[in-house]
Amino acid sequence: MTDVLDEPVDDDGDVTPEPDTEVEAGRGGHLVAVVTGASRGIGRAVADALEDAGWVVERGSSAVAPVTDRTAVQEWVADVVERQGRIDLLVNNAGVIDTEVDLFASDPDEWWRTVEVNVLGAYLVTWAVAPHLLSAGGGRVVNLNSGAGRRAGAEASAYNVSKTALARITGSTHLAGWERGIRAFDLMPGVVRTDMTEAMEAHVGRTEWTAPEEVTALVLALASGELDAFSGRFVRAGVDTPASLRAMAERGLEPGERMLDLVLRPDDPLA
Repeated sequence: MTDVLDEPVDDDGDVTPEPDTEVEAGRGGHLVAVVTGASRGIGRAVADALEDAGWVVERGSSAVAPVTDRTAVQEWVADVVERQGRIDLLVNNAGVIDTEVDLFASDPDEWWRTVEVNVLGAYLVTWAVAPHLLSAGGGRVVNLNSGAGRRAGAEASAYNVSKTALARITGSTHLAGWERGIRAFDLMPGVVRTDMTEAMEAHVGRTEWTAPEEVTALVLALASGELDAFSGRFVRAGVDTPASLRAMAERGLEPGERMLDLVLRPDDPLA
């Protein structure tokens, strides 16, 4: 699950350590990450982990720049680049979920708002950041997706629709960016205990949760470039680890593996 946009997070005053990398960094000597929906939950955990690893992190929220507001997104990204000199990583985490009712009982305005935030929002931020990733010689985009993106949903259908669409944005980012140094990934975080997930009927009585550290470990590994073989593909916290994904990459990934596609028999006319 991705987390809901909320209030901005103030700088806690900690000094960011030097990044553990030999890659040329921004004006302050650091690699620069943009994380949306970073005021709480998964987004905040990801932002904190990146800072602990030496990244300069620009934290997005609805108060900083609503992700569905094209002008606000452009101005925010331009401000980041003006201050930091570059962007190396984008984590599209901002997201919402609709009420847990079936499609027939859904509210059209809420349904569409969910799609707007989760799909248009990720698109606009990616669109605004991409030129700066290219200017930096490449970079990485991590989209916080969900297992809901792999299937239809009996309830909260807009969320499933939006996460399926997000996977297509990831794939298109991969295809547009691969030869120009941009890598893009769908990260399924599993079910992390957040305000959003704890309020959902689907998780009442749940005793097993994905630890935030399992999510951040994958984000850091994806950001480092060691898992670039998974560009355009899904990874899943709580099941995958950096080590297990490295092993999969070493044995080789099949065309379509860990991607969203139809499963067809060889003799199917759609094949």
